Amino acid sequence: MLDEVRVGVPAPRLRPVVGGYLGYREHVPAGVASARATPPLVRHEAAGAFVVLILGWGAPLDVLNPRSAAHSAYRMDSFVAGPYDGYCTTSTAGAGAGVELLLTPPAARRVLGMPLGELANRAVAVGGLPDPWLDRLRARLAGAADWPHRFALLDAALDARLADAEPVDPHLGRAWDLLTGSAGRIGIGALADELGWSRRHLAARFHRELGLGPKTTARLLRFQRAYAALGRQGVVPAAPAPPGRPRPVDGRPGPGDSWAELAVRWGYYDQSHLIREFREFTGTTPAALGRPGSHSSNPGRAPAGTLDA
Repeated sequence: MLDEVRVGVPAPRLRPVVGGYLGYREHVPAGVASARATPPLVRHEAAGAFVVLILGWGAPLDVLNPRSAAHSAYRMDSFVAGPYDGYCTTSTAGAGAGVELLLTPPAARRVLGMPLGELANRAVAVGGLPDPWLDRLRARLAGAADWPHRFALLDAALDARLADAEPVDPHLGRAWDLLTGSAGRIGIGALADELGWSRRHLAARFHRELGLGPKTTARLLRFQRAYAALGRQGVVPAAPAPPGRPRPVDGRPGPGDSWAELAVRWGYYDQSHLIREFREFTGTTPAALGRPGSHSSNPGRAPAGTLDA
């Protein structure tokens, strides 16, 4: 059972690339004889154009990719998961604690020191990465006195890594800024023209360095914005809206909004397009997302740059 959650705000210089720190602690429920007897906690994780880093201690976690057993991973307490263009599930049982970070792909490319194409649609234990610095950081976090000290350690570690890391190709940084700034609505042809690259070269470089192709990334950014706006409200209210009702400035559903209206507001061609994308990225429909415990809220907590309108 999750019995402690602490949200940490990164230092101002890190906020454009780090989507906050989430500290958590779980315990074995009263009356359960041992951690092994605890029923597993299964979470359904939606797709996302960001990188998830879990630095934990205690009960291990399984990450299951329903499309590929080879891309699934088991018995990890700390791992990094690259951008995912499909949903997955996580499963854990027993007591544990840790910190979760969400990183933009350009920041993750620098922090991890490896092309994100090697991490796309998979989770890798931090102990299996070429550089052991994350494993050492995990041990320091586990031994820290409290959450403020852990969050300060994260600030210092990320600062140091970014200061020493090679910069991302400026063309790719510009491509990412254009994609996020438009919430994925910029055409790939226009994006390539802006960079002075061919579409083929853009696709190859973006995929290798930042994990997924630019077209898929654009779709995920649009989906993340829609998912964050929808939140966990479930079915949109069907009651008639008063004449001249104001539009929600954050894109969230309002009284009287139809799915067709929301689809256009969020950048989809029509309601059918919206539903197809949600089925691919979450495994279910937008209306079903309000069911308690059905999904994680990762897209809604993505790094700020990935959700700009």
